[in-house]
Amino acid sequence: MSQPLSRDPILEAQRNWERHGWEDVAEPMAAITALMRTQQILLQRAETVLKPFGLTFARYEMLALLSFTRDGALAMNRASALLQVHATSVTNVVDRLERAGLVARTKHPTDKRTTLIALSTQGRDLAADATLELNAQVFADSGFSDRDISTLIRIFSKFRKEAGDFAAEDSIDS
Repeated sequence: MSQPLSRDPILEAQRNWERHGWEDVAEPMAAITALMRTQQILLQRAETVLKPFGLTFARYEMLALLSFTRDGALAMNRASALLQVHATSVTNVVDRLERAGLVARTKHPTDKRTTLIALSTQGRDLAADATLELNAQVFADSGFSDRDISTLIRIFSKFRKEAGDFAAEDSIDS
């Protein structure tokens, strides 16, 4: 990782916004930009942990999702919905996981138009091992206090619910 900057560039951007007459949106711009930068930092941490497993975070998410299913299989369109990514992204992830022998595509037993993604034993084992490392190196040491985590979950859930990301009855606030 590179040396930390001597000043916060997002705070400097906020000041620039204010100097240019955009005071009313300077703080929201800084908050959104800081959130995006935080996402980049956290993704980089996760990717660093997953690299020795030969996984990206997107591939790990798919393996983890499949490992939580009852029989280790899920329809591709359902995986796309649950991971909240475009079907093309799911196809690309599954292509790579399939080449590595971690998943296999199969036909749905009753709906021949539906393709299932089935987790292999190797994929299940890899997901379990990677999860242990992510839990230890990223999730247990997130850089946020317990109180901050609770606050972030509440703030992000409220935003996502209001943005139409999920139904109100599924909300943490319900």
